[in-house]
Amino acid sequence: MLVRADKKWDYGIGMIKVDGLEPTEDMKKLIEKEKKGEISMEEVRKALDRKYKMKE
Repeated sequence: MLVRADKKWDYGIGMIKVDGLEPTEDMKKLIEKEKKGEISMEEVRKALDRKYKMKE
């Protein structure tokens, strides 16, 4: 059974909320753009890498 991308995001966000956490506003914006098809998952990953990847 295939699950739509928006449902996958809803499930993932629900899983982190169980731990009392909340996605950042930046992450929420990326999620909405990906759900609308404005950006790809690869672009989401690159944006997160740019923001959180440690400098070598």
